[in-house]
Amino acid sequence: MSASRRGGATDELGPDKPERDGPKNMGTENTEDTENIEDIEGAVNTEDAEGTEDSMDSADSGGSDLLAALLDGMDAALCAFDADGVVTHWNREAERILGWNAEEAVGRRGFAGWAVRTADAEEVEGRLMAAMHATGRQVHEFALVTKDGGRVLVRTQSAAVRGPDGKPAGLYCAFSEVHAQIDLERSIALSEALFEDASWGVVLVDADLRPAVVNAHAARALGIGRTAVLGRPLGELLAQGVEELESALTHVLAEGAPPAPAEIWVGVRTPDGDRRRCWRSGFLRLASPLAEEPVPLGVGWLFQDITESKQTEQEAAQLRFRVNQLHRAARAAAECEDPGEAATVHLDFALAGFADHALIDRVAGGSLTDGEGPARLVRAAATPSGQPGPSHLAGHAGIPVRYGTGHPALQCVERAGSVRASAGTAAAEAARDWAAGRQWPPDTVHALCAVLRSRGRTLGVVTFLRTAGRTPFERSDATYAEGVALRIASALDLEALERSSE
Repeated sequence: MSASRRGGATDELGPDKPERDGPKNMGTENTEDTENIEDIEGAVNTEDAEGTEDSMDSADSGGSDLLAALLDGMDAALCAFDADGVVTHWNREAERILGWNAEEAVGRRGFAGWAVRTADAEEVEGRLMAAMHATGRQVHEFALVTKDGGRVLVRTQSAAVRGPDGKPAGLYCAFSEVHAQIDLERSIALSEALFEDASWGVVLVDADLRPAVVNAHAARALGIGRTAVLGRPLGELLAQGVEELESALTHVLAEGAPPAPAEIWVGVRTPDGDRRRCWRSGFLRLASPLAEEPVPLGVGWLFQDITESKQTEQEAAQLRFRVNQLHRAARAAAECEDPGEAATVHLDFALAGFADHALIDRVAGGSLTDGEGPARLVRAAATPSGQPGPSHLAGHAGIPVRYGTGHPALQCVERAGSVRASAGTAAAEAARDWAAGRQWPPDTVHALCAVLRSRGRTLGVVTFLRTAGRTPFERSDATYAEGVALRIASALDLEALERSSE
């Protein structure tokens, strides 16, 4: 607008006025523009300064809010003092423990008269304020007073707060109830003891069912080093029982700990082969204590090897059952008029829980004295091979059984002792050929022959047969079979005497 007014004045003065006043007018115009620019810059600077101050205020406010949120969110109680011992900070956990809120606590000088008994105030404050001039953290235990007049024993950790010049400007004091701290220390000590000195196996299994932490006892039980176990699938560590164990772990993750320990038979892979072990196992679901809702971290698996006691228990139960069977068989055989029928009664009672099939072969001619030539065997009785049922006598046709040389039954007669035989781990077809070659039912996999002797003579042989669903015969099985053979031999000898007397 100033330029327009000066232009109008120039037109009125005539043609020489613009030449004379032109430079002057131009100078005036530049001066005013400079002032305007300065005014604009001043206004901008003022606005920038105001914006910066607002930003600083906002940052300070945000920092204070963040600090307050951090202090109130701590699991430990925290208070702070300035260099004169005046309380400057007091968080919610401190309020929960002592009952005093921040408005009541901040601004007080020390704890005397409100958070500490007057008699203890000097000692407590002296020990607290000494932390400003000490190196590192100082740990103490104090009895503090709650707002309702009660007393609570707390454990404190105090340390100096230093200013920009490096000199103490105050101190902070974090504290918690002693019993809570002791509980935490006990938990940590228990965890360390379990993974170092426990006399049973402890394994932490993650949510993927892989070992995450293993103690020394568990590593020895698995036959591998502690670090080598970590992260490996259970199927690489165990040859048997993996499905049952993984099923138990999955159930615990989904449903929680079972009400009682479980006994699990497993096969542990070792350089010398698989070892069958029985582990009494307990399971605990592990959840994070920091989450609002339980988040499964895995399963704590504790186990103890009870193989020896379990085997002893099983052997004792097996022995009781077999003794009862022999007793029941003797009572039932005593009621038989025909001694041959009594022999089959003993055979049938012996089969329960022991074998799947049984055969009785008598020596052709009735008996064989020690030192006589090779024996020929005649079938006397047999159990049905197709379906379960009582044994039946084969009659008195006297046709010898076609046993080849080296047959287990012939070896048993020649040695006058028990003989065990097995197809081993042969394929199904090979096992059938093995059984057929020995004149046994096609599903036979294991055999045990016990000699029949009475009055110093060999009367024949009894053969017990097992299918693939059973384990091979052991020495304890041979002992039981020999006891049954004695009773069968007595019955067959009595039958022979009756026939000879007719």
